[in-house]
Amino acid sequence: MFEKILIANRGEIALRILRAAKELGIATVAVHSTVDADAMHVKLADESVCIGPAPAKDSYLNIPALLAACEITGADAIHPGYGFLSENAKFAEILHDHDIAFIGPSPEHIRIMGDKIEAKRTARALGIPCVPGSEGGITDDEEAMRVANGIGFPVLVKAAAGGGGRGMKVARTAADLSDALTSARTEAKAAFGDDAVYLEKFLDTPRHIEIQILGDGQGNAVHIGERDCSLQRRHQKVLEETPSPALNQDERSRIGEICAAAMRKLRYSGAGTIEFLYEDGEFYFIEMNTRIQVEHPITEMISGLDLLVEQIKIASGAPLGFTQADLELRGHAIECRINAEHPATFRPSPGKILYYHPPGGVGVRVDSAVYQGYTIPPNYDSLVGKLIVYGRTRNEALMRLRRALDEFIVDGIDTTLPLFRNLVRNSDIQDGAYDIHWLEAFLANGGMDDVSS
Repeated sequence: MFEKILIANRGEIALRILRAAKELGIATVAVHSTVDADAMHVKLADESVCIGPAPAKDSYLNIPALLAACEITGADAIHPGYGFLSENAKFAEILHDHDIAFIGPSPEHIRIMGDKIEAKRTARALGIPCVPGSEGGITDDEEAMRVANGIGFPVLVKAAAGGGGRGMKVARTAADLSDALTSARTEAKAAFGDDAVYLEKFLDTPRHIEIQILGDGQGNAVHIGERDCSLQRRHQKVLEETPSPALNQDERSRIGEICAAAMRKLRYSGAGTIEFLYEDGEFYFIEMNTRIQVEHPITEMISGLDLLVEQIKIASGAPLGFTQADLELRGHAIECRINAEHPATFRPSPGKILYYHPPGGVGVRVDSAVYQGYTIPPNYDSLVGKLIVYGRTRNEALMRLRRALDEFIVDGIDTTLPLFRNLVRNSDIQDGAYDIHWLEAFLANGGMDDVSS
C-alpha cells in the first residue's frame, strides 16, 4: 500500500480523495493554487504545497510543479481525481518514469480511450455495440457526404479529441453538413488543438446511460450497474440517477456484462465508465472515461462500495477483492450538481458564501468542499457541491430529494438549487419520462421563467 498520496486536484473531489486515503491510513498531500489556500482539503491534509497562481495552466496543469511537490513531500502516488490531468496519458507516463504511481489506468488505455475514433474502433473489437458512423476521421466534405448518406441523416459531427459537448454539431440535412463540419473543426481546434472530426448517426430521443466498471489489470473486472445521466444542459450533466427508470433488469444485466467482459479482455486497471446512448432497446457506445466520474456517489449508495478506496487498492497492486456474484445493488439513488450559477440564466456567480446549511437525515449525503465564509473563486468550474439521496424505491428517493432540497441553504451567491426544486416537482421527472433533450426543451419553454434574473 502507498505511504503518501498527493492529491492533484481541488474542490469536492480533492476532499473526497483525502477522506478515502485517510480511511486507509495513508498520509495526504494537498496541492493548491494561490487562490485555493483556504480550501477545505488544504486545511485537512497532512501537508500542503502551493504549486502556482490561479490559472490552471500555471498550477493544477503544471506537471513540473506537481513533480516537485512529490519530491519535496516524498509522495509515492498521485490521485488525479477528474478533470485537469486525470485523462492525460503523457502525465501518467511521466509519473511512471519518476517511480510515482498514477492512481488510474495505464497510459496506453488512457490514450486509446481519449481518442474518440480509436476508442470506437477498440469498442467494436471488444464486442461493445457502437453508433453507426465513420470508421475514422473525415478528411473532406466529399467523404463526409458519402458517409452521411450511408448512415442516413441526421448525423452528428464530433471532435475526435473532444469532450464536454465541444466540437459537436448536428447536420439534419445534406445542406447542413458543410457548415456543421466547418463549425465543429473550428471549435475542436480552439478547444483541443486538434481539428479531426468523425461522423455518427444522430439519435432523436436517446437516453444517456453509463456503466460503472472496476478492473484490476490482472484480468478481473466487474460492472456496478448503470447511471442515467440524461438530464443535461449543453451536453453537461445536471442530475443523475441509478438505476435508470428506462431499463429493465435483463437490459442492465446484458449491457453490464458486455462492458465487464470487454474490460477483462483489455486487462483494464482502475475505475472507468463506459457511456452509451440508449434508444428503442438498443445501446450505442459513445465514449469511455478512464477516471472516476463526478456522479460516482450514487453508485456507491446502491452498492455499498467506496470507489475511491477501490481505486487506491487497485493502483497499489491489489486484485479485486470481490466478484460479480458478490455484488448486490439495492435501492435507488439520485444526485444533483449544485453549481454557483443563476438557476435560470446559468450566469456564473462566484463570491463569498455568507451562510451555508447543508441538509441531513437518513439517506442524505452532501459531497462538498465549501463552508460558511468560503469564497468561490471565478477561475475554475462552478460546482458548489453534490446532493445525493438514497431510498429503497425511486419514489422514496424522490421524496427524500424534495425534502433535502428544501433544507439546503446557500446564501451570498446564486446557485442552481431553485432549478432542482422545480425539477423534482415536475411530472415528467417523477415519471422518469425524459431524454437527453428534455431539460433544454424545459428551459426553452419557460420552465424557470418564475425565477427572477
